[in-house]
Amino acid sequence: MKVTVVGAGAVGASCAEYIAMKNFASEVVLVDIKEGFAEGKAMDLMQCASLNGFDTKITGTTGDYSKTAGSKVAVITSGIPRKPGMTREELIGINAGIVKEVTENLVKHSPDVIIIVVSNPMDTMAYLVHKTSGLPKERIIGMGGALDSARFKYRLAEALDCPISDVDGMVVAAHSDTGMVPLISKATRNGVPVSTFLSQEQMDSVVEETKVGGATLTKLLGTSAWYAPGAAVSVLVQSILCDQKKMIPCSLMLNGEYGESDICLGVPAIIGANGVEKIVEFELNEAEQAKFAEAAKAVREVNGDLKV
Repeated sequence: MKVTVVGAGAVGASCAEYIAMKNFASEVVLVDIKEGFAEGKAMDLMQCASLNGFDTKITGTTGDYSKTAGSKVAVITSGIPRKPGMTREELIGINAGIVKEVTENLVKHSPDVIIIVVSNPMDTMAYLVHKTSGLPKERIIGMGGALDSARFKYRLAEALDCPISDVDGMVVAAHSDTGMVPLISKATRNGVPVSTFLSQEQMDSVVEETKVGGATLTKLLGTSAWYAPGAAVSVLVQSILCDQKKMIPCSLMLNGEYGESDICLGVPAIIGANGVEKIVEFELNEAEQAKFAEAAKAVREVNGDLKV
């Protein structure tokens, strides 16, 4: 029950922390290219063990993938953010090179691994892993939908002025400000449609605030968020390692589902010991289906910048 997290920055360390604190994995291995960085993060986290009551072992390594051997799940968070003056093609080229190299190293030492992709642009990086890893498609999962849905529920609970445990909602399509589709028509409060409680204006506001959830945090923090992404990853990892078979929206390779093929997009799936146990397909309304297709078109344009 070993889990590897590649990239020991804020998101990677948050992944390791939440996984360890839930106490379902035997070991978490942090990998980074910066000398001593993963080792330091691992030591700091292990010094929390007696305080937070977990027994998961956390180790760190500077680029030694032999220490990841036998991992059941690996999480890829590595990559760089887009910098001023950098084109989209340049960003994708750099991150694609990083993700491809990381994937090759992971598969070399853990041929049966299930890979969770966090690196951005996430739908495109998940697609890259599919095209270059040789792994079965059920063992490659993009994290985005899990995070976006959590942000949707947060905004719904805020608008409803109710406990978040009362709320259920899902986001599908792309993991981007313009490409995500929060399914407001299917959102509920204890099974009752949220339209019973909220006006159209309020529901529209929830949808728009959800779509810019990541950008809002980046503006406030000056960098990307890390707590919620780490928690989203931990939910996916736990559903796999504990064979929970939770239904979680993820970016997955589609083969005709929702009218799309040869593309990774966010759709609900049953996540268990084999990774993706089943993609759950249900009917979107006309507006949702149109937005889903529009998101697919945009992701394909980004995928076109990949050299695969």
